[in-house]
Amino acid sequence: MAAVDSKDMALRGRIGGYSKSAKYNSQELTRAARAGFLKRFIPDDDNLSEDERLRRAQANLRAHMARLARLSAIKRKRQ
Repeated sequence: MAAVDSKDMALRGRIGGYSKSAKYNSQELTRAARAGFLKRFIPDDDNLSEDERLRRAQANLRAHMARLARLSAIKRKRQ
């Protein structure tokens, strides 16, 4: 069996990704994954309307991403 060439495998993966992007809408391909990720941020308050729960989930997501960006900036500054 031939040894696996990592550069060739990366190129093959890139070709596959481009082919898939040419055939399908990336928003549709990742819709379920994005919805599942957003569920982590939805508050467990049954008294809120669905619109308000979604608004708060998006705000929680933005706060989470801002926190990650801050931690990344701190780490880069230390290096």
